[in-house]
Formats: sequence, C-alpha cells, structure tokens
Amino acid sequence: MRISNAAALGTTKRARHAISILEAGLAAADPARIIPRFVREGAVRAGGADLPLDRYDTICTVAVGKAADAMSRAVSRILPVRAGMVVVPRDSKPATRGHRFGVYRSEHPHPGRGSVAAAKAVLKFLGNRRENDFVLFLVSGGASSLLALPDGVTLQDKMYATQTLLRCGASISEINCVRKHISRIKGGRLPEAMPCSGASLIMSDVEGDDPGTVASGLTHMDTTTFGDALDVISRYGITSKMPPGVVERLQSGAAGSIPETPKATRIPHQIIANNRTCLDAMEARATTLGYATETAQYYGDIGGAAASIPGRIREGRCLVFGGEPRVHVAGRGRGGRSQELVLRAALLLGDGALVASMGTDGIDGNTRAAGAMHEGPACDTEMAESCVLSNDSHAYFARYGGLITTGHTGTNLLDIGVALAGRPAPGA
Repeated sequence: MRISNAAALGTTKRARHAISILEAGLAAADPARIIPRFVREGAVRAGGADLPLDRYDTICTVAVGKAADAMSRAVSRILPVRAGMVVVPRDSKPATRGHRFGVYRSEHPHPGRGSVAAAKAVLKFLGNRRENDFVLFLVSGGASSLLALPDGVTLQDKMYATQTLLRCGASISEINCVRKHISRIKGGRLPEAMPCSGASLIMSDVEGDDPGTVASGLTHMDTTTFGDALDVISRYGITSKMPPGVVERLQSGAAGSIPETPKATRIPHQIIANNRTCLDAMEARATTLGYATETAQYYGDIGGAAASIPGRIREGRCLVFGGEPRVHVAGRGRGGRSQELVLRAALLLGDGALVASMGTDGIDGNTRAAGAMHEGPACDTEMAESCVLSNDSHAYFARYGGLITTGHTGTNLLDIGVALAGRPAPGA
C-alpha cells in the first residue's frame, strides 16, 4: 500500500522518512499479510485453537467492513470457499468477482438503504445454510454502518441517532452500545440466523480490541444493556436531540419490555490485527532509518493528544503514534481526526520538526484525503487557529499543502502517525 502523492509530499529527507514510516504501517495492515497467519489449508485459528474444517461439507464466508474485500480474497486463496457475501463501502471498488460471491456496496459512515438491503441479503444467505456447513465471518471496521437493520425504529431515526452520537464526541464503544439496542443483527444476533457452525476473524479498529465493540459486535455477545445505552445519551446531554422513537425503545428495553441482546457467544472469535500491528512495523522502519523511537496511542481528547506531541520529540528522535483521538464537532467545516490533529500540533511545532497522521482506511473524516503532513510551525497562524475552531482543517491544508492521499486502502486499523525532530543518527 502506497501514499499516492508521496513524490509531491517528499520534498525533504525528513518528509521522505515520514512517508516511509507511514507506508510501513499501511503494509502491515494488509489483510493479504495477516490472514495466512490464522487460516491454513484445512483449518482456521479462532478462540485460541485450530478448528479443523475437513468435517464440514461446505465452507462459506461472510465479510463485512472496509477490509471485507481484501479479507475475503485472502481467505479464498487458501480455503475452498463455495459461496460468500462481501459488504464494502459504496464508493470503494471491490475486486471480488465470480458467481460464488454476492457483493454489496452500502453506506458509510451513516447507514442507508443499501445497508438495509445488504443486511437482509446476509440474513437470507445465513438462513439458507445447512447443518453441516461452516461459515467464516470476516469482520472489520465500518461494518456497523455497512450492515444495518433497525429494530423498532425507522432507518431515518437510526441514521440521525448515529450522526448525533458522532458529532457529540462519543467514543466508538458508546456509539455501538446504542446501535446494538436499536438493531436486529448487532450485539451478537447475526450468527443466530444460521443453523450451522462457524467462527469469526476480526480486524480491530477499537481501543482495547473488544470483539463486542468492533462492528457493534455483529458476531459476538453483548455485555451492554438498554440501560447503558440510555446512560450514554444522557451523559452527553443529547437525550432531547435523539429521535423520540429511539429514546422510547431504549426506555422500553430498560424496563424489561424488550428482550436484551445475547449474553453468550455462539461462535469462537479471534482478533487477527489491531492498531499495534501497524505501530510495531512503523517503529521497526523508523529504527532502521536511524531514529531513536518511541510509540504512543491516543484515544482521549484531540487537543490533549496534539499538545503532547511536540514535547515528546527532540533531535534525532521519532514518535510513532496511533489510535483514534476524540473530536467534538462544533463547526461545519471539512476535515477529520488526522488533519485536525496535525493542524493543532503545527501550531506548537518548532523548526526542524514534522508531524503527520492518517487513517489506515485512506479516508479522513468527511474528505477524500487520508490525513495530512506538516513540517515546521504553522505558516498562517491566524487561519490555522480559525480552522481548528470551525473543524475546517482541510481548508488549511488545501491552501498550503500537506494533504495525504491514498484512496480506499482495503483495510482499517484506526489512525497512524509519525513525528520527527532533527536528523537521524549519522549514516542513516
């Protein structure tokens, strides 16, 4: 996986080093590299054990998420997959072909009618399995939106609820807690639709790698409750902003009028990659380039994350970082976590320093950019400060340069970034 505008960005040795480190992280997130560690001819490793497949008549796959296409193709190179489903973002270009696979392109980051159509198709596919079939679920980030089937609320209400949660700065686990309790398929309900055995391989895009949080726990039991979902919207003061139907359903569930999500896991699971997978590869590349390197992950407020970066780098040092810092969207501008993080850090950078950040999925926020890179202090402090306040970081980088572009990468392991100061060790 490559940064498509690397030549334009790499105008200094420091920038070229940063690009090399970022690309090492992207390469490590490639499902083609990850899947063979957990899938071999005749067996799948899940739940910490090798599951033999020779006892089953048919092997099928259900792949959902930003990495669904790449994961499905990687598995199909190893196992004799008879049939499968692949659900990816609408504006991506899946390479999966052939009559064996049903390919659906649906909406992200907000669910739409395509998400509902994909969910119904997957449920039908699972319902048509036979007792001696084996279904391998391939789950990655983005699946919460790509596969949606509201329960007790309208699609429009669910879309509005999701958008409200995103804008208020709720964490992904908090957002998914609500999603699970207004859905017919999330929170572990999806495997209940099939009469056969299976397993789930998961590429984690959440802090802590909880399989019940990735993709709103499509294939994993749920530890949260209707009461927890009510607590989320209350905590952020958005109960009055939520559609009445959503609030009423959560209240009915908390009162015991609606069955809770499954509290027992039906199939074994395996986290096969996470953000640390990228950071380890990036740290190794930075060390090879001659930098004294440390790593960090950011999941809290984006302002605090950006403020910490300049102080953690000095001459000849590299900070490799990742995670998913939280943004409270107050403005109507364009941008994303990575672009805003870089712009905030640029306001604090000194000469001889560089910071870059990008989404491993290749899409940052509501833009086509993957992220941004900035070397030295902000060249237009007044505009930079204004863009931070209005969540319009994209406008700054569109004017002064620094946007990172990749297009859809076919993977999703949160954000990755690098900060460099000075020069690496002599001879690097």
